[in-house]
Amino acid sequence: MDSAKILRISERIEDLSEEITMLAALLDSDIDETVFEIIEEQVEQTLLHSSSGDAVPCSGRPSFDIPAESIEHLLLCGLKVQQIADLYDVSEKTITRRMSQFDIRCPLFFQVYFGRWLIEGSPYVILFDITSAAWNLDRWKGEFWDISGIGLPFHDREANDSLIFGSLIAWFFKELTDQFQDRPNVIAHFHEWQAGAGLLLCRSRKLPIATIFTTHATLLGRYLCAGNADFYNNLDKFNIDKEAGERQIYHRYCMERAAVHCAHVFTTVSQITAIEADHILKRKAGYVKQCKDAIQVVLRGMTACWWLFYFVSQVHKSDVTVVVFFIMPAKTNNFNVETLKGQAVRKQLWDTVHSVKEKFGRKLYDALFKGEIPDMNKILDRDDLTIMKRAIYSTQRQSLPPVTTHNMIDDSADPILTNIRRIGLFNSRIDRVKVIFHPEFLSSTSPLLPMDYEEFVRGCHLGVFPSYYEPWGYTPGECTVMGIPSVTTNLSGFGCFMQEHVADPAAYGIYILDRRFRSPDESCNQLTQFMFGFCQQSRRQRIIQRNRTERLSDLLDWRYLGRYYMHARHLALSRAFPDKFKMDPTAPPQTEGFRYPRPSSVPPSPSASLHSTPHHSDAEDEDDDDDERYDEEEEAEKDRQNIKTPFSIGSIPIGKKKQHGEYRN
Repeated sequence: MDSAKILRISERIEDLSEEITMLAALLDSDIDETVFEIIEEQVEQTLLHSSSGDAVPCSGRPSFDIPAESIEHLLLCGLKVQQIADLYDVSEKTITRRMSQFDIRCPLFFQVYFGRWLIEGSPYVILFDITSAAWNLDRWKGEFWDISGIGLPFHDREANDSLIFGSLIAWFFKELTDQFQDRPNVIAHFHEWQAGAGLLLCRSRKLPIATIFTTHATLLGRYLCAGNADFYNNLDKFNIDKEAGERQIYHRYCMERAAVHCAHVFTTVSQITAIEADHILKRKAGYVKQCKDAIQVVLRGMTACWWLFYFVSQVHKSDVTVVVFFIMPAKTNNFNVETLKGQAVRKQLWDTVHSVKEKFGRKLYDALFKGEIPDMNKILDRDDLTIMKRAIYSTQRQSLPPVTTHNMIDDSADPILTNIRRIGLFNSRIDRVKVIFHPEFLSSTSPLLPMDYEEFVRGCHLGVFPSYYEPWGYTPGECTVMGIPSVTTNLSGFGCFMQEHVADPAAYGIYILDRRFRSPDESCNQLTQFMFGFCQQSRRQRIIQRNRTERLSDLLDWRYLGRYYMHARHLALSRAFPDKFKMDPTAPPQTEGFRYPRPSSVPPSPSASLHSTPHHSDAEDEDDDDDERYDEEEEAEKDRQNIKTPFSIGSIPIGKKKQHGEYRN
């Protein structure tokens, strides 16, 4: 090699070192000195190897021999092919040819984290850092366009991130299947449109994996319902492409729809979502994983999804006061001053009670220790009475208690506060329905309601979730597990699930509101009847209902719901590897054909035993308790016998023959 060539290589090395140093200064990080040592060492070896005359003889222009070790080291140091070509003062094609000659692949550099998820069971988890692989975005966009014809705009960061994530997932499954060969078979389960790019890339590259795609709610359906569209009555009338284009989500919709049609098995989380997906995504889901006037008026016009919890308080013998909690996030700027003041007064009252109780306890202990019966007139002296009177006076207020716990930024436009003002529910003393609007989620660190969500729910009597668009609905399910009756709708996945599995949901504390086949006014009237009827129940009737509600938690256990996932995975294996796995797709799954029976005891609904007057006494409740023959253990045993014992689809219980269509390998 002539001296001019060596001089140019040396200059390239110096330029590269300066660029690495500048890059380190911009990133505010140190560069390991071994990087520079490796570069200089490899270049020296190249120069020595080139000058030794060991290059392979060839006709024409002599080739510039670069050792394979040098290229591999430089690639591992993070240099790109063009940078290596500039370093050796050769063309990029020369480096590419050498890489092909020595079978050297350009490594992918991105961060991958492996560990255990800090939840119950501590499962293994792999996390991909999409920011570390963002430099490949332009190239991956081109590849995605070639295989799907879907272009992603540069300003849609969420779509671009989903493509980066999908590309990393496809790379991961490629490496995984190459290592596994044919054993074991891999099942990839993709959720929502953000994971759709990974499914498309895996199928386009013909990776040997079985794929499942699950939509929890269609993307366009979310947008349409957020715009107050009459969604379910116009499902078959929407111009899908037009609606998606007007909302500037057409590329996202195309990604979701392409993933749905490319998956071996397409599933949804509920039957109502399956109907929605059939019209919007154009594919049937192969499997579904699954006071009276005042109350009536305040609920009219409320079509948004909000949480409403019911607390029934028996103040007098004939008066029932209902405290309604609205728990939903809204824009606020701080806590309400009146609310903080009330919390301080409550704390002061609590401290006063504790101090008087301790003083009372000491005097009671001294009297009993002396063997005397305490004189109740002497245990509480004048100072104690004065302290208690002062505590009572401190709770008195000249104004009405606030309806909301926070200062709302735009309270005039809030739908809840607007309806409360319209009907005049201002928490006055004569109001039988008290309203508390808490415009943020619950937290144990809150100075107003220092309790977790679970503690709050257990302290209420009824949860009300009259959602119009709810693909599944975790909140009524959480109430069921904790034994709290709830109101849901037949437009929620949870409501449809309970209608399918429970013969009389209301008897088990699941009130299903008809919002699909009734007008808004009719649905509102039905909700009013549910809530008013619940207020008419006696304490014992509510206890019976809570016990029944809690027994429905077996339906929400993974031992039962897990069979839906197992069936979908077996179906995906049979479609991806038909030579290895056989399954009749037309056979009904083992999750069908079961319904909770109607309770054999007296139903908790007061309609069967209404009192002669709207306001009944405690004596009537005692009579009801004597008349009701209810054995909790006996009824629980009947329900246990009626529920199917969950078992794996692949396993067969002893004494049971394999039915037609059951999974077999």
